[in-house]
Amino acid sequence: MPKIRKVLVANRGEIAIRVMRTCKDLGIATVAVYSEADRSALHVRTADQAFFVGPPPSRESYLVQERILEVAKQSGADAIHPGYGFLSENASFVRACEKAGITFIGPPAAAMDAMGEKTRARANMIKAGVPVVPGTTEPIATIEEAREYAQKIGFPIMLKAAGGGGGKGMRRVEGMGDFDSAWRSAKSEAMSSFGNDAVYIEKYLEKPHHVEIQVFADQYGNTIHLNERECSAQRRHQKVVEETPSPILTAEMRAKMGEVAVKAAKAVNYVGAGTVEFLVDVHRNFYFLEMNTRLQVEHPVTEWVTGLDLVAMQIRAAEGEKLPLFEAPAPRGHAIEVRVYAEDPARNFMPSPGKIHALRVPSGPNVRDDSGVFAGFTVPNFYDPMISKLSVWGATREEAIARAKRALSEYVVKGITTNIRYLHGILSHPEFVGGDYDTSFLTRQHTELLGEEDPKLSEVALLASTLHAFQRDQKRAKTLPSRSGGGDASGRISPWRLALKSRRR
Repeated sequence: MPKIRKVLVANRGEIAIRVMRTCKDLGIATVAVYSEADRSALHVRTADQAFFVGPPPSRESYLVQERILEVAKQSGADAIHPGYGFLSENASFVRACEKAGITFIGPPAAAMDAMGEKTRARANMIKAGVPVVPGTTEPIATIEEAREYAQKIGFPIMLKAAGGGGGKGMRRVEGMGDFDSAWRSAKSEAMSSFGNDAVYIEKYLEKPHHVEIQVFADQYGNTIHLNERECSAQRRHQKVVEETPSPILTAEMRAKMGEVAVKAAKAVNYVGAGTVEFLVDVHRNFYFLEMNTRLQVEHPVTEWVTGLDLVAMQIRAAEGEKLPLFEAPAPRGHAIEVRVYAEDPARNFMPSPGKIHALRVPSGPNVRDDSGVFAGFTVPNFYDPMISKLSVWGATREEAIARAKRALSEYVVKGITTNIRYLHGILSHPEFVGGDYDTSFLTRQHTELLGEEDPKLSEVALLASTLHAFQRDQKRAKTLPSRSGGGDASGRISPWRLALKSRRR
């Protein structure tokens, strides 16, 4: 197969930049696409070329297949990397790329059909003899059928989007009183995120661990796994902190789960990077949950402990190269990733879009910050509020935790509210430090993780803001024209009066 010369990255933010960096390392030109809300975004500035694709809502821009393909043809891109989210698990888009003669950097459409649709994946795994969480093997057509099935398997249950992941279109339901509203919101979010409102039901396991296995395959049937990632620190079914190796897995359990994950990928003739996700119960039994047929947000921790560039491996697999290794490498050291969001944990994690006035990102040995923002950038309210992925490596888990906490203490974002202090609370909590935390950890410890504000620090902040307002208004007063009332002998308005007015506003 010919070498890829130019890649269109059909995504935005940090993942678009992440892919572009590897492309540049490989000498491959890059093309960005952007919506009206992303005109000044960092991924637009990073690419060699950038093309406008529509209004801010993703369904009118990033999800419009025809526009993405039109840009690929116009720019001369011979390949498309989808990142994650958006069109990354859309089999019809893969087929459209094939029809247009453009290489899709990801699995073939048939594999995506088999595993990208979550209910179909469950059915395929049952046929292959892989243990799965009890639930439906087809999307449920009506709310009446859904109610009947939920009562049959018993609450609590999970409503899950069949066409995508990332916590979108997912709702935990405790009883029939909450079912109808959860059904409507799950379908609505699934349609908004994936253009597919199909939903299925799965039994909710009590206090499970969420452990996933990274798999990789080439076009010649060679398939390996690259060990696991512990993803149990979740909020609203979306991962917040990830680490590898998992603190609960033994070498034997890792080998068994890896074997099952490879079996799952081979069953559908998979190619490229994929992730097989499992739930592990309190007895350390594991069950197939789903397969994400794309690169994962948390892939940096795998790169830390294996020394591999997964995006480079994706590109080489798409070019027809064989895998560079044929067995799972032993994990080297320990890696942790935290997701920094523009949100306010104290206000029920409400997104906090707005302009970033100042930004300082962590650095130092074995610290990596994958970001899509900069000082002066306005975080839009149309997309997921994650602004960066901060990951670290340590020789031991204890060292990695200490380094992650140190890095978070260096992170400064002014102008918007972030979850940085909340993340520090997670890494400091005894349950996380102990290693045996489940998917309900963040919900169960919510109040404690928020922490208490120091009243002395609040007082210092108030005094500092007052002084800043006075100094700002003093400078402004020197440029204001003379006006009657409140002026001094020279006709200027007293800066103290301006500062007072500013405080009243």
